[in-house]
Amino acid sequence: MSEALSAFGPVTCGRLCEGNDEFHDRFCAVFEGGGEGYEEAVSPVVLVLCFLLQSDSTSYPPALADNSWDNTGLLLEAPFSPSNRPSNSVLLTIDLTKAVAEEAIEANCSIIVAYHPIIFRGLKSLTLANSQQQTLLRLASHGISVYSPHTAVDAAPGGLGDWLADIVTGSKKLSAFADDAVINKGGKTPVKEGAHDPFVDNENKGLRPTWALAHHPSSSMQTTLRLGSQSTPLTSIPHTRKPVVPQSPELASHPGAGMGRVVHFDKPQPLPALLDRIGTGMNNPKGFPIAIPQEKDIGDITIRSVGICAGSGGSLLGNLDVDLLFTGEMSHHEALAAIEKGQVVISLFHSNSERGFLSEVLLDQLDDQIEKEWKLLREEEADQDELKEALADEDFDVWVSEKDRDPYGIVVLNNDV
Repeated sequence: MSEALSAFGPVTCGRLCEGNDEFHDRFCAVFEGGGEGYEEAVSPVVLVLCFLLQSDSTSYPPALADNSWDNTGLLLEAPFSPSNRPSNSVLLTIDLTKAVAEEAIEANCSIIVAYHPIIFRGLKSLTLANSQQQTLLRLASHGISVYSPHTAVDAAPGGLGDWLADIVTGSKKLSAFADDAVINKGGKTPVKEGAHDPFVDNENKGLRPTWALAHHPSSSMQTTLRLGSQSTPLTSIPHTRKPVVPQSPELASHPGAGMGRVVHFDKPQPLPALLDRIGTGMNNPKGFPIAIPQEKDIGDITIRSVGICAGSGGSLLGNLDVDLLFTGEMSHHEALAAIEKGQVVISLFHSNSERGFLSEVLLDQLDDQIEKEWKLLREEEADQDELKEALADEDFDVWVSEKDRDPYGIVVLNNDV
């Protein structure tokens, strides 16, 4: 049995549920079969995933999440019917939108792991009039549950903060099988040409600039960059790193955890070199915003220290004494205050600072862990007649949404027409 489930004891009702009252009745309903609530029990796939993610020995235990404001864990527990069960599949996404929900429904998924929680505050009603509530109701009707790890992933050693630090320091690995066209041209991003733009005179091209709408490289492209065993690191720059806000109290199982990261280079780095490193590490997006002090040029700036925060970094990074703030987004006034202090700000758009982590790190982690636990579960519960249908499939699939993307894209103008 893997370390992830050993915290709950061997895989039987009494042992797996020991010390975990929250899931005890649901687990009994499934694995004892035929009891009260059996037809409304949660899917075995969902249970295995939730136990993996909520174990203290997992990479992203709930204790690392900032629950003073965040809302993590199993947010939607869909009823499970063995006679009409979903496929053994887990969909990873940053944002749970209507398009992502439709993707999960078409694929007949068991559960969506959405990095951002779709439920942040208490709900007084669930109606179809609200788009997010409509999504939740549709998913529940199709037997699809929703789990969110959010800030536990941010804070964990080797989690999202360290992934961004690896990009800045050149420590991130690139797939040995990555297509040159993907690496050099920014991937297979769908492009809408300006032929449909009413502001372009198609008979006299050149009077107005043509355009293309480019989103950050899609997860379908990023999936081709899954690392596995064959990967090559960039040239790592000597540095030290630490959390912006260390985990308190510190978890003995997760030393070095905490929100954000501060990187100190042993030697100052030219800003253009950092921009190249970030572009390569982010799989070459079409561009991203940068703010620099008004009296300087990019080529004149060197960076000795970097403050890092995935998503919205204004509050976490605002008081740091570092040369560069590297984040997903900052407000106008936050960025203005930073450059007035002589700092540089690089923002990738909120979810573009997070999305690549799913395909490059989390996908393989969950794939490996669930495969091991699912095999054990099927072996240990093989004599349960009530579970033959629920445990019938030998395999399962973990995959990253192809619909998930940041709301913002970049309009790339082309005057050379």
